[in-house]
Amino acid sequence: KSLLFSQCKTALVNLDDEHAPYIIEHAHCHRLYTFGSDEKSDFHFSNIQYVANKDFVGITFGVCGKESFENFDVHAAIPGHFNAYNALSAVSVCALLGLNKEILTRGLEHIHVDGRMEIAYKSDHCSVIVDYAHNAISMESLLDTLRNYHPKRLVVVFGCGGNRAKERRYAMGEIAGRKADLSIVTADNSRYEKTEDIIADIIETLKPTGGKYLTIPDRREAIFYAVKNAQDGDMIAVIGKGHEDYQEINGVRTHFRDREVVDEAVKELL
Repeated sequence: KSLLFSQCKTALVNLDDEHAPYIIEHAHCHRLYTFGSDEKSDFHFSNIQYVANKDFVGITFGVCGKESFENFDVHAAIPGHFNAYNALSAVSVCALLGLNKEILTRGLEHIHVDGRMEIAYKSDHCSVIVDYAHNAISMESLLDTLRNYHPKRLVVVFGCGGNRAKERRYAMGEIAGRKADLSIVTADNSRYEKTEDIIADIIETLKPTGGKYLTIPDRREAIFYAVKNAQDGDMIAVIGKGHEDYQEINGVRTHFRDREVVDEAVKELL
């Protein structure tokens, strides 16, 4: 990646990244700027807050930087500390391009990325997030991120793909048991495997953690159950498929999109 910074006139580097010193040392661009949490950065954030209410779920933070962007607040409608870096990088690029601050802040406040920390529903009752997390690392990161919002219960709805390495199922089951208050284990893309067999593999490592769980093989029913039984203050994460608009079972793909099912459940049940 460092080679990219020798092929451009202007570079923007995350100063908090462990590889930043190397990249900066070997960059041969005309202008190099930095962003991050350190006040030494050309653009830096401060006072990150995790917000979840009926009007907004995401992060807020202050930005100090160059040009006319110095000292203003950002509301980014996408959860997680790591997304503060993503938002700050966007702010920094826009500052360097001289773009309008008001347009930028409005865009971040209403940002929407299909299946990536997507806020499918928010209210004073509960929040529902749809995300593509489909392996142990991304699942753990997501659940840790959502825990920062201090939900009454953190509920995760997930399964695992069929005809893939079983290690993924075992790892995700163990993480769900440790990190979620309730795991609803269901189908993903079972492909040519039996959904019940995949669920059994997941439960093999989830159960020993002592974490609360239940199994609902039909993914639509699982999402409806999570929404119907939500308690005040719950945060529900429907993960594994994200932006996908299909479900594959026995080699046949049928239309299925988590966000649409969440919308249906909310309309019918809440």
